[in-house]
Amino acid sequence: GLLLDAEDAIATAAIGDKRNTKLKVIAPAYPRTSNHNDLDPLRLHPEVDFRWIGPGETPPAADLIVLPGSKAVRADLDWLRSQGWDKAIARHLRYGGKVIGLCGGYQMLGQAVHDPQGLEGSPGSTPGLGWLAVDTTLEAEKQLRNVAGHLALPGRPAMTGYEIHLGVTAGPGCARPAVNLAGDRPDGAISADEQVLGTYCHGVFDHPAALDALLRWAGVEPEQQVDFAARRAADLDRLADAVEAALDWEKLAPWLPA
Repeated sequence: GLLLDAEDAIATAAIGDKRNTKLKVIAPAYPRTSNHNDLDPLRLHPEVDFRWIGPGETPPAADLIVLPGSKAVRADLDWLRSQGWDKAIARHLRYGGKVIGLCGGYQMLGQAVHDPQGLEGSPGSTPGLGWLAVDTTLEAEKQLRNVAGHLALPGRPAMTGYEIHLGVTAGPGCARPAVNLAGDRPDGAISADEQVLGTYCHGVFDHPAALDALLRWAGVEPEQQVDFAARRAADLDRLADAVEAALDWEKLAPWLPA
């Protein structure tokens, strides 16, 4: 089938042959999840057993937990706690598991999220999950930029992506960045025990070398390489070819601009 972005809906179906998975990955489907397609490369990878965990579901044992982006970080933090994810993550880390936070998920992994202007709801602060030594303050000016750099993991694999978020994150944890961006700009944080990684960069799983490095960090040596960006581009070309072949261009011609 075609691998196309699911827009606002979270795509839950596995992609491809999953008979030889090595790594179990789960992610909470919180109510205000954003940029959920960041995790599609994990759904696609033949060696990864990936599942979204919805409301009311008990988080199962896994090798890696990924906290995705959020449109309302403080509200989704409250939801995580109401669903028992704070305790599940603590147990997961106690048994040696790894955690990745992307954008809003990165903010959640810090000590607190402050919203003095009430940008995402009532003004105030919400305690974070406390696994990274950083604090986030939401600010009205949205950070929006394309980025390129290297993951701060063995082999320093290159990655490109983008940032889109409210807020500034700072603290001693930023001295151990997860990504070194062009222009000597550090991004994100890795915990001192190297079990928790957070980044503002969307798209870190899209690039084969970066995905391989993150899977190794999570505890598996991948035997197959997945180029998600190339697969998505090829499937868009297939869709365009199919649409072009199905249309009657002579009938459409009068309606098209000259």
